[in-house]
Amino acid sequence: MASTRIASITARQIYSDRGHPGVRATVTTESGASASAEVTAGTSVGKYEVQFAYDEDDTRFGGRGVGRAVHNIEQVIAPAIIGMDATDQAGVDGAMIALDGTPDKTRLGGNAIAAVSAAVLQAAAKSVGLPLYRYIGGMNACLMPVPGVLVSTGARRYGGGAHSGSKPTYALMCYGFDSFGAASYAAWEVEKVYRRLLFERLGVDAVSRPTPPIISPGVVQHDRELWSLMTEAIDTAGYEGRIGIQVDVAAGTYYDEEKERYIGLFSAEDKTRDEMIALFQEAVRQYPFVIIEDPLDEDDFEGHAILARTLGIAVVGDDLFTTNLERVRHGIALGAANTVLLKVNQIGSITEAFDMVRYAHRHGYGVMPCNSRGEGVVIADYTVGLGCGHLREGATGPVGNRFLEIEEELGSRAEFAGRRGFKP
Repeated sequence: MASTRIASITARQIYSDRGHPGVRATVTTESGASASAEVTAGTSVGKYEVQFAYDEDDTRFGGRGVGRAVHNIEQVIAPAIIGMDATDQAGVDGAMIALDGTPDKTRLGGNAIAAVSAAVLQAAAKSVGLPLYRYIGGMNACLMPVPGVLVSTGARRYGGGAHSGSKPTYALMCYGFDSFGAASYAAWEVEKVYRRLLFERLGVDAVSRPTPPIISPGVVQHDRELWSLMTEAIDTAGYEGRIGIQVDVAAGTYYDEEKERYIGLFSAEDKTRDEMIALFQEAVRQYPFVIIEDPLDEDDFEGHAILARTLGIAVVGDDLFTTNLERVRHGIALGAANTVLLKVNQIGSITEAFDMVRYAHRHGYGVMPCNSRGEGVVIADYTVGLGCGHLREGATGPVGNRFLEIEEELGSRAEFAGRRGFKP
């Protein structure tokens, strides 16, 4: 039998689709199985995420080069784990975490550790001849998630959100269907309708451009105008009651701690926490919202608990939880939110991320995977392997294509999550 032991590890700096460099690690086993994984920073980063290794003393790439991460992979991590069994994920990850020796992976960099960890997982799956989703979840990995399609981005519409990374972003979630394939087509169709309405009603050229439409300052006076247009698009496409709205608010990036106000979020008026909560409650009553992500500041567990109790839809914690088991434990104890966003590269290792998923599922919380840290198309395999009922976007494009492949491979065993894929 060919060996699953790690034979070599290499790394390099790459260009990412985020506008700054990322790091790619490649792991090869003694059997010849090889896999690569990439890690890059997101457009908005929570303060509780692990620290990435950057070339901060280098003027190139604005100090965001990852040569230090590449060095740490090849010169520090590789000598320590070459020869270990790639199928011993916990052992490999534990060795890297111990080698780093810091609580936030400052020494080696969360990007360095995460890239190697994910590459080890994928190389192990190839070594044993299993598709990644089945290697992760076994024969029970047959749940196809509710996907969404990104339809609007754009920060600073009303003066706030200078560091929000284009948030709030909006997606349309396609849940009322019998298969992922049907949901995927509905996503494609409703996006076309929404783009046409944006052009006809607001003059936003969203028809001729393939990128998600950016809603710039001055286009609308309140995001309610966008909510109404999304609702109209859903109805016009014939999917009322089958497609809903998801918003990633990234509210913490709009929060002014001194003023205790959210500045320029959803409209020009500054808002208190109570006013934000009231606005979300109104939005859920009047529009088909099914998911609200990071609706309040990342330290406001109490506010997230109020929303989880009162909204009756999925309240997702991203910056609130940062894929961190200890923050998830704390949040669950308080009833804060009801769903955890999963970014494997946000915590720094596969083992830590998957441990968090198991804990969340055991305690009745949903898990919503996202590939905004460079996880790429394997987010589809993570989603199915971990039995997650929905994910951030993923209806079309390369990720959607991977889901369609998985659904075809599963055949009659594939089960579409539908509305029950959301919490509550």
